[in-house]
Amino acid sequence: MQNTTLGQLKATNYKSRSVKEELRENLIKVLRDKKTEFEGIIGYDETVIPELQTAILSRHNILLLGLRGQAKTRIARLMVNLLDEYVPYVAGSEIFDDPLNPISWYAKNEIATKGDETEIAWLHRSERYTEKLATPDVTVADLIGDVDPIKAATLKLTYNDERVIHFGLIPRAHRSIFVINELPDLQARIQVALFNMLQEKDIQIRGFKLRLPLDIQFVFTANPEDYTNRGSIVTPLKDRIESQILTHYPKSIEVSRKITFQEAKLTKEQKENIEADGLVKDLIEQIAFEARKSEYIDQKSGVSARLTISAFENLISTAERRILISGEKNTFVRLSDLAGIVPAITGKIELVYEGELEGPAHVATTLIGKAVKTLFARYFPDPEKAKKTKTANPYTEITEWFTEGNNVDVTDSLTNAQYKKALMLVPSLYDTVKKFHPKLSENQTLLLMEFVLHGLAEYSQLSKNYLNGGFGFSDMFGSLFNAEFDEEEDEDDFR
Repeated sequence: MQNTTLGQLKATNYKSRSVKEELRENLIKVLRDKKTEFEGIIGYDETVIPELQTAILSRHNILLLGLRGQAKTRIARLMVNLLDEYVPYVAGSEIFDDPLNPISWYAKNEIATKGDETEIAWLHRSERYTEKLATPDVTVADLIGDVDPIKAATLKLTYNDERVIHFGLIPRAHRSIFVINELPDLQARIQVALFNMLQEKDIQIRGFKLRLPLDIQFVFTANPEDYTNRGSIVTPLKDRIESQILTHYPKSIEVSRKITFQEAKLTKEQKENIEADGLVKDLIEQIAFEARKSEYIDQKSGVSARLTISAFENLISTAERRILISGEKNTFVRLSDLAGIVPAITGKIELVYEGELEGPAHVATTLIGKAVKTLFARYFPDPEKAKKTKTANPYTEITEWFTEGNNVDVTDSLTNAQYKKALMLVPSLYDTVKKFHPKLSENQTLLLMEFVLHGLAEYSQLSKNYLNGGFGFSDMFGSLFNAEFDEEEDEDDFR
């Protein structure tokens, strides 16, 4: 990188490579050295990454096709790591011409005039990445370029001169990776201009026909739903994108958890003062899995991985808010804190008609309940089967206490001592948890005690009501009777 003239560069036996050759050769080194070039991409080791590596080795343009929140853009950005750290270019060139293979009028003129004394500069790989979000208002001028009348007047040039052209994003991405996100949103005529550039290397701007052999690695991203909602990828363009790679959501809770904790932005104080047990972490991930099969949610739109990230941040912040108000120094995340993640869920789901009728908040609380029910069987016996077995039902004393008219309210406003006192009121609850999980800490035991109440409610053996910042538990049949009585009163009022 010490060379500053074309002559000095030639003396080093520097050889030009296309950007696709560069990516290919550097990937070969990475694979032989068994290194990871896509750091932070989790869950794609056996699916997306091998296909992406094959596409790069084949020197293909790439289309990443998948629902929202599947790391498509992040993958494209990480491809920059496969570029050389620095490459030389003709100093002053707006499209970063290769000194040994110039394509613009400026670079060709510089080399013709100055020869080996032509100045060169060096471009870092971080600057060899261009990204454009496709929107319906994107024009050919934005992507490819347009005639600049001010430049023509200043340089006293006619409009027949190539120098009056102001290059758009794509020519300026020469020797780089160029990413277009949400490709179907581009108007068809813009897509046609793209495939002409992909195949014939022609740039047509207001009557100009430039033969400009641009060297670009194209990466496109698209959401399958966009094909019907907002547009489509025109067939000739799709035909010229050699590799189409399908992305997907995490296939297990373990993978989903890794993604969430890698991406969640927590402060040092939150990490030190708030304990989050594995159960609540799994519950957050299970909510997303439940959402991805819910009849209330539009599955074609998808449920982004950002749902669990936002929900986990909200969960920790709900617990943090409690200790700030109570003046306590630390706490642990409770199941009642799940009431605080509803805003994170409602903002991340697209509802179908039935879901709209239920309302987003109700759908969110339903998903939380289903997640609790799914995980409950991993920790405790199935309450429905326990009722039918001949052996002693571990939940009998708990449900009978509620049948006698008792109830428990667990909200995020309770201090640690108040939370413990409320749960200890329920006879046999502590003993039931200790019977199946004898080695847990006090905080984990209290958490599972609350978990038992939530589980029994999901199996219709207790009634669970949503309170401000928490939940209230009471007898199932008593609450049903009261609900029916209230309905009768309402009818009387109507008459």
